[in-house]
Amino acid sequence: MLYERAVRPVLFRVGRGDPETAHEKTLGWLSGIGRQPWLLKALTKVNQVKDPCRLFGLDFPNVVGLAAGMDKNGVAVQTWSALGFGFMEIGTVTWRPQPGNPRPRLYRLPTSKALINRMGFNNEGAQALARRLGSGVKPPIPVGISLGKSKSTPLEQAADDYVASFVELYRFADYFAVNVSSPNTPGLRNLQDAEGLSTILRALRDQNTRLAGGGPGRPILVKIAPDLTETAISQALEVCLAHGVSGIIATNTTLGRDGVVSVDRERAAQPGGLSGGPLRNIALPVVSFVQRETGGRLPVVGVGGITEPRHAAELIDAGASLVQLYTGFVYSGPKLVRRSAKAARQALQARQTPRPYPHGPQGGGHYG
Repeated sequence: MLYERAVRPVLFRVGRGDPETAHEKTLGWLSGIGRQPWLLKALTKVNQVKDPCRLFGLDFPNVVGLAAGMDKNGVAVQTWSALGFGFMEIGTVTWRPQPGNPRPRLYRLPTSKALINRMGFNNEGAQALARRLGSGVKPPIPVGISLGKSKSTPLEQAADDYVASFVELYRFADYFAVNVSSPNTPGLRNLQDAEGLSTILRALRDQNTRLAGGGPGRPILVKIAPDLTETAISQALEVCLAHGVSGIIATNTTLGRDGVVSVDRERAAQPGGLSGGPLRNIALPVVSFVQRETGGRLPVVGVGGITEPRHAAELIDAGASLVQLYTGFVYSGPKLVRRSAKAARQALQARQTPRPYPHGPQGGGHYG
């Protein structure tokens, strides 16, 4: 309640109500917290939830992670665990630095607990992220890095772009997410087609094997859009299975506007991807479909629409093994992380965990 009554109103007024300015200020404050060990310790004591699980060969303190997009440049990596997250996903990062789309490009739909963004992968580039991560202490929770294609790179050269970032950031990532589903980079979603996705995953698999010296390498996950047909999802899953992908992140933002409440309709007309509450009813069936279609061979990270703890449990019930927050965290703060972790744990116990997930060369996963 403290966050919603005192902290959030201040944040939402920052920059005369511009959400992106508020976002940048917040990241600056969180970065500062990460340089204060006593404060990190105090926040950890309040927020930490320990319900450990093991998946993709990695140990997660709990199943609730920070979704990509919140910390594109990894400026607050020391702080996310102190806010209760069991893992974090940094990025999306591209090989080349890029400013993204013109501002304004981020909009709040508060009654719907939603956001619309058309950021366009604004980030400082993979080399800058590598320098930043290399200059600090490794965070105490798993770090995923979301990879995207530079806007200036032609689609036919996309694999080289992803590989360059992968190689640069390999030593800092516990897992990688391949983002081919953002609606804000022209043509990017075409890379979810079988040919484009296969080319990227084959190149990443080869580099993964090389960099691991013949070992299992880093887990590679693929993030899919919620707007695909079941046929298109099935084709993408076949490609993922063929190339030894470790899991699926479902889902990215949607171009649809179903579920937006009437008072937010005018602002919802802005172009871009919709996240938050309205995405839940789209993400849930996608998570369920992926789990059913693959029979657990591709564990699912469920993301989309968690604005209350029970929503995390619903994603687990639908078949997710881990979940992620972004928009819900903006509206509700660390309380949502803590409570979602507890609700998810109850849901996992209800579906008779531990439960093994054989999924190729990265090793199985279980809860315990």
